[in-house]
Amino acid sequence: MEDLLWYKNAVFYEIYVRAFADGNGDGKGDFAGLTSKLDYLVALGVDCLWIMPMYPSPLLDDGYDISDYTHIHPDYGSMQDFKTFLTAAHDRGLKVIVDLVLNHTSDQHPWFQAARRDAKSPYRDYYVWSDTDRKYSEARIIFVDIEKSNWSWDDAAGEYYWHRFYASQPDLNYDNPSVQEEMRNVVKFWLDLGIDGFRADAVPYLFEREGTNCENLPETHAYLKRLRHFIDIYYPGRILLCEANQWPEDVRPYFGEGDEFHMGFHFPIMPRIFMALRRGDRSPLVWITGRTPPIPESCQWCTFLRNHDELTLEMVTPEERQWMWQEYAPEPRMRLNLGIRRRLAPLLDNDRRKIELANSHLFTLPGSPVIYYGDEIGMGDNVWLRDRDGVRTPMQWEASPGAGFSSVDPGQFYLPLIDAKPYGPEKVNVVGQLSDEGSFLNTIRRMIAVHKQNAALGWGDFGWVEAGDPAVAAYCRGCGEGERILVVNNLSGKPIQMPLSGLGARRLVDLFDSTLEIETEKEPVLVLEPYAYRWLRLV
Repeated sequence: MEDLLWYKNAVFYEIYVRAFADGNGDGKGDFAGLTSKLDYLVALGVDCLWIMPMYPSPLLDDGYDISDYTHIHPDYGSMQDFKTFLTAAHDRGLKVIVDLVLNHTSDQHPWFQAARRDAKSPYRDYYVWSDTDRKYSEARIIFVDIEKSNWSWDDAAGEYYWHRFYASQPDLNYDNPSVQEEMRNVVKFWLDLGIDGFRADAVPYLFEREGTNCENLPETHAYLKRLRHFIDIYYPGRILLCEANQWPEDVRPYFGEGDEFHMGFHFPIMPRIFMALRRGDRSPLVWITGRTPPIPESCQWCTFLRNHDELTLEMVTPEERQWMWQEYAPEPRMRLNLGIRRRLAPLLDNDRRKIELANSHLFTLPGSPVIYYGDEIGMGDNVWLRDRDGVRTPMQWEASPGAGFSSVDPGQFYLPLIDAKPYGPEKVNVVGQLSDEGSFLNTIRRMIAVHKQNAALGWGDFGWVEAGDPAVAAYCRGCGEGERILVVNNLSGKPIQMPLSGLGARRLVDLFDSTLEIETEKEPVLVLEPYAYRWLRLV
């Protein structure tokens, strides 16, 4: 029988198809290239691939501006190429979810083009129009660096249209039942092809109401529950993952009573991992986990360190944001909107100890971990590329001039390879790290394996353990009778001794090396080197 809760202990891997591998030699990644790399992903140990938008699009927002929901962008290949990829992934035991952009389309979508040309068109009511730009004035502007208003004037229509993101992405009108039906048909189309679910983009903004901030409205939840019910009835075992960049208490309703989203990203825990590391103090993590409400047993958080967007600082205080910018983005070019456009390794000074320590939190805090492509080898970034392109550069497979990404001359790549030392492919690549047992890539492979072997890390409850020093983030994960795991992270650059009394265990067994045991009566103190971490089973 299929495990309907497979996502609870799964490890997800986010893939930008354009960046992963080029199968036809045109300098752009595609599904043929991705299919050729599936064995690498199996060996890495991940369970589910999250595919960023692969639909036809003008690519003004890297595919999140969709002009056709039921085809494949020609750069990525054909629909048959996608089907071949999906079959090959499933044959290897990999699940696949794809981005579902519910909130908006591209302004090049035929619906919007018909809507703007003819006020009597049935598509006019697919979008939100107004003869004034003063409606919904309490709604915040999300892309503050680019957009000055959530309304844009359209000459052809003679009216303003509503958009929560770029002006090239008009919002759909979910008060129109036809829009709701259209999007359900999109969901049905891809589920019928066999995908395992969706990462639903920007779901808090589906409806608008005067006198509100137009986020997290009851109408939004009512629609999403209907969508979930449709999936449960006809496609059991497929999942919905919620992208709601909100506080935990505001994300909690998106789980419903286990009848809305299966999973939801825990956005505000991510910057606090970086805060705790830089301060050498677990307090930010204690604070945000304390603010995180319980969720239904069938639901799960998703945790991440980095992804395709900027490292968001929306859910920190203005003072904390300034501090994070000062510490992690000292150059103005490193900043974008209310965040930071840098990858994991540069953020942490390319310090192997700190990068591993951040991943220790990723794989052991409550939730299913998400790895962003390339972070498992410590790829760098290029903040001088436009918008978020600096963290969407070609995957570095080998030390050759083209990094094994494509057979074409690198000058024809969709974006330039990272060339800044020490992040270029001659130093950072898959092949070199696979052959080195002590490499960062092989360390991540071991972390993934241990995570999957220990159900407590996916299913277990969570509780902080007093470590005697605020620089130690120590917590216990428990699941079932007797299965308890102690995770200890030294957030500081100094050695620390943690007392082991009061744990209720006679022995601690290292999850990475079962021959390493601590008899708590003989060794009542755990010695932690700077930035060290230990995952220990309590016996």
